[in-house]
Amino acid sequence: MAAADPGPAARQIWGVSALLLATGDLLQSRFGALAVRGELSGFSRAASGHCYFSLKDADGAAALLRCAMFRRAATLLDFAPADGQKVDVRGRIGVYEPRGELQLIVEALQPVGAGSLYEEFLRLRARLDAQGLFDPARKRPLPPFPRALGIVTSTAAAALRDVLTTLQRRAPHLRVVIYPSPVQGAEAPAALAAALASANRRNEVDVLLLVRGGGALEDLWAFNDERVVRAVAGSRLPVICGVGHETDITLADLAADLRAPTPTAAAELAASSREDLLARLEALAQSARLSLGRTLDTQAQRLDSLALRLARPARTLAGHGQMLSALEQRLRAGLARRGETLLREPALLAARLQRAAAVQRDGQSRALQAAQARLQALDPRRVLQRGYAWVEGMDGRPLVSALALKPGQTVRAVWADGRAVAEVQSVEARAPEV
Repeated sequence: MAAADPGPAARQIWGVSALLLATGDLLQSRFGALAVRGELSGFSRAASGHCYFSLKDADGAAALLRCAMFRRAATLLDFAPADGQKVDVRGRIGVYEPRGELQLIVEALQPVGAGSLYEEFLRLRARLDAQGLFDPARKRPLPPFPRALGIVTSTAAAALRDVLTTLQRRAPHLRVVIYPSPVQGAEAPAALAAALASANRRNEVDVLLLVRGGGALEDLWAFNDERVVRAVAGSRLPVICGVGHETDITLADLAADLRAPTPTAAAELAASSREDLLARLEALAQSARLSLGRTLDTQAQRLDSLALRLARPARTLAGHGQMLSALEQRLRAGLARRGETLLREPALLAARLQRAAAVQRDGQSRALQAAQARLQALDPRRVLQRGYAWVEGMDGRPLVSALALKPGQTVRAVWADGRAVAEVQSVEARAPEV
């Protein structure tokens, strides 16, 4: 037998707010204060100081928990949270009534280690860095005045609209070529690499902009894919990578020739402002006009001076005549001085010759006197005058040694005042003194 309908009065009908409030109360009473471990995703800090992020399982399970950390608790953080970090969170579970979402009100946040996705990012970064893909030496300068820009991004992305708006404002004269590709999802890496290869193959632009708006680490993961990174590093065209917000860093940023903090900044870096270029051109034109004016004034003054000189040839001829007269006077004076010098030279030479002959004669006379004095000093007759005598043979040769004498030999002794003949009776030799 069917149960009787209790009727409208007995059946409870919940309002949405009441149901959500009751659910939140039930969760808080059931779980109370709890701790959760997970990987940070989509972390952001509002101007109010509140922090908002999501927690996902580090093992890759498809689970996501919204979290809110109010300013009072956020001021106690002693590290800088970043997407991909593995953290321990303490707080209380509840329901965010305006959206009907389950959320965790975080009271404390502590890092545990890098999450699996972030660990993969670090491993891939280290491997590609070791291969030289991020070497600053291989990065090329951007052309200062590109004729055309290429944009690799999704045609539905807000980043494309931001870039086109910036280019229209700064450089409306530039031609823009879009190479469409998805920027998120499993098919994005291969599509991005293909779009970069197509742009290089077509070679119709001067610079490529690889752009995408911000998002969580997993949302930007296509730009960490090795295929995309190698396509950026191998591009023959210079690449500016503007992915995410200023705090977002992808491996494509590191491989690009230039990293821009945002897609809008990528457009500003790729194309100089038309107003700035026009102002530079006007400044250059003004400088050229001033320089040309100064040159024309200088040449005009020179022309006037030449015209004045041409209009008075008599003055020029008179000047040349004066110069010739001065030269003639200098020549005559020089010849006169030279003639006088030539006339004086024989007398001067004769005087010099007489002085030289006298000096030479005096020198020779003194040398002769010295030689005579030495000769007189060596004259044997002077020795005889001091009481000595010498012995010579009957042939007139001097006998300088007793050993040259023989008994019975006739010798001659010579003194200063005479000589005598003697006969040697005996010879006594004396040993030489040592």
